[in-house]
Amino acid sequence: MKISTKGRYALRLMIDLANYNNGDPVSIKDISKRQEISEKYLEQIISALNKAGLVRSIRGSQGGYFLTKSPKEYTVGMILRVTEGDLCPVACVNNEAECDKRESCVTIKVWQKLNDAINGVVDQITLEDLLNWQTELSDQYVI
Repeated sequence: MKISTKGRYALRLMIDLANYNNGDPVSIKDISKRQEISEKYLEQIISALNKAGLVRSIRGSQGGYFLTKSPKEYTVGMILRVTEGDLCPVACVNNEAECDKRESCVTIKVWQKLNDAINGVVDQITLEDLLNWQTELSDQYVI
């Protein structure tokens, strides 16, 4: 399984929104500059996040976006599933695909364990954890 740029950028966008959560809406233009990601691409991503209810938009010249919850209430898994869809490594694990060999397939156990591991990781890490890790990284920077 490979996470696309859309998923990676969605995490960066959400971290930026959480980091600059001072009561004022955060503009896509500002996020674009800070994250060095095209505004057009961020607009596509934020649209999906908005439809999923993870962010709220304010229109107008002073508009922008807010998180709808506190950073500790978002998991990496929630964010990635909006942009990536199911994180399942193979379709047969979540019964998306019909498979005649499912009952006799020994590799299904490998795929199920991999699926459980992926979900176990992404569903345990919160946006708040990412913010804390970002702070730790910046505290280590010494001139």
